[in-house]
Amino acid sequence: MPAYNHTFFAPVTYILTGIPETEVSHVWISIPFCLMYVATLFGNCLLLFIILTERSLHEPMYLFLSMLAAADLLLSTTAVPKMLAVFWFGAVEISFAACLTQMFFIHVSFLAESAIILAMAFDRYIAICDPLRYTMILTKSVIGKLGLAVVTRSFCFNFPVIFLVKQLKFCRTNLVPHTYCEYMAIVRLACDDITVSIWYGVATAILVIGLDAVLIALSYGLILRAVFQLPTNDARLKAIRTCSSHLCVILVFYTPVFFLIFARRFGHIIPGYILILLANLYVIIPPMLNPIVYGLKTKEILKRVINVFHRWCRGSSLLS
Repeated sequence: MPAYNHTFFAPVTYILTGIPETEVSHVWISIPFCLMYVATLFGNCLLLFIILTERSLHEPMYLFLSMLAAADLLLSTTAVPKMLAVFWFGAVEISFAACLTQMFFIHVSFLAESAIILAMAFDRYIAICDPLRYTMILTKSVIGKLGLAVVTRSFCFNFPVIFLVKQLKFCRTNLVPHTYCEYMAIVRLACDDITVSIWYGVATAILVIGLDAVLIALSYGLILRAVFQLPTNDARLKAIRTCSSHLCVILVFYTPVFFLIFARRFGHIIPGYILILLANLYVIIPPMLNPIVYGLKTKEILKRVINVFHRWCRGSSLLS
């Protein structure tokens, strides 16, 4: 639905163009994305199944991990199926309502993941710095309230995004140079003043994600101080190992976030298709890696995963 000159129109549909300058390679690009998405679904669903069915894992750390797995599933499933449809079938059209819905839930899951990782840092802080009161502080009631706060914060910061986009006037085009509806990509199609919309997006990223990162760093500063006060090297190593999985998840989540922020700041140097490719990788690689990290580095989960596979193999051999 092209627009002519400065005739404003309310877009009924958007056209997702995929990754610019790589159209001939879309099918090949889709193969690793499809494999990573399958791995994401399998890993996070398996993690949720193990945590929910094993009563011994109904502890604060694993309950937070189940929240992270749910956010990972929401983030990847909101973006990747449409991405694959664009790559495979040329299903480039998306309605305005569907576009807003996709954009909203991508950003909700993104902010939720950041908040859950912060909650997990608080969990590690209590476990190491105040272990005797760990179960008294992080009761199931407290964890439930923290989960509700995560969801509430994510929704509250993202509801204004919907209203800001709906207030914009579009006149140029409805072609979105992306594989999913990303907030800044939609805003830049508008013909009226987008200063408020741009600043809201930037402020949300800096205030929310930046504040979460600062609080996580503060938590680990206190954790390290407590670790170095332990009497023996074995005790220090054990304490550090309990944080290793969470530290890996922090790196997996925040490294690409800040890289993308700086890359967009210097977007005139980095080609646009590279930025879009990085944005696509961001919605699939962290959700894929998180269950792998915790599955390999957490003995309790690894043992349950092996038991599940043993039961499945035994069941399939009996059926055959």
